[in-house]
Amino acid sequence: MKKVGLVMRKIQFAEAQGPRIFAERLKQIGLELGVDIVFVSPERHVSSHDWLPGYEHEKGDLVNYDVVLDQLHEQQIEHVIYTVSGFTYLNMFFKNSVLFPHSFPDPALTGYEMMKPFYQIVDKAIVQTAFLKQEMASKFGVTDVTVIPIGFNERLVEKHFDPSQVVENRVMWIGRDEENRRPDLVLEYARHNPDKDVYMVFGGERYKESMKKYDIPDNVKLQFALTQDEVFALMNTAKVYWSCSKFDTFAMPLTEALAMGKIVVKPEHPCYGHISSTHSFSGNEKNWFELVNMAAASLRRVSTENQAYAMEQFSSQVMKQGYRDFFDHWLS
Repeated sequence: MKKVGLVMRKIQFAEAQGPRIFAERLKQIGLELGVDIVFVSPERHVSSHDWLPGYEHEKGDLVNYDVVLDQLHEQQIEHVIYTVSGFTYLNMFFKNSVLFPHSFPDPALTGYEMMKPFYQIVDKAIVQTAFLKQEMASKFGVTDVTVIPIGFNERLVEKHFDPSQVVENRVMWIGRDEENRRPDLVLEYARHNPDKDVYMVFGGERYKESMKKYDIPDNVKLQFALTQDEVFALMNTAKVYWSCSKFDTFAMPLTEALAMGKIVVKPEHPCYGHISSTHSFSGNEKNWFELVNMAAASLRRVSTENQAYAMEQFSSQVMKQGYRDFFDHWLS
């Protein structure tokens, strides 16, 4: 069985968020395709919080090259997928290395200035959306780019989808306590709309501590480090799924919300152009509250159109076919 190393930060493997879910999904797809996806990460942390001054993002990864290279050589790995641009220098050691970015040098994201130099030496990438493929070419001249979405789990949709369980006034948001995710905006919405039942879901236990700085309205329920099973069960009960982030490389929860038939409210930024179905509505800070309320007041409990769109564009089968085609070429 051919081995492929998947290099991510230790904290990405540890938390119940997009990178970890992607890693597990890719490993399963790899097994089905005869490819062994080997998880590789530094055994040490530079910092538990990547936004601390002096230890932000890629700067911290540079001191971990020895740890990562030792693991890759020990496993006799020749093909590497790395998700953090700070590991771009793997190109020096592995001619078959490809970037799959979980973050991107966009001004909306913390540390974007630090990321940019690394992107200038990327030569091959897999991205999740056509928007990112366009950005890679126009901003960094990277043209060897394959688009493969992160597929949602159809089994969880089948298990949990039940329109009779939808709570008419329930709004759901998934994110992190980071400025670009705008949790403050969700709390403000809840204060202005005490009749709404608002769920905020955070990927890691560490946000239990950081959320203590906010005054949490009585109609907001905080959830931390839910499993995928728990996320889908809770999402089934929501009528509206709302994302108010400034920027996303893929926005996995939005695709899952479509798959669960939620009415979706999202940012109008072009990075969300792939979230484009009958009942997905784009807005901004000026009209989001009104859009969320209009969605909650809709006579329909679920959107079968959103479900059909998600199945066609983002299912695990779409992801599997994408990697089958990619591996056939890359590993040959």
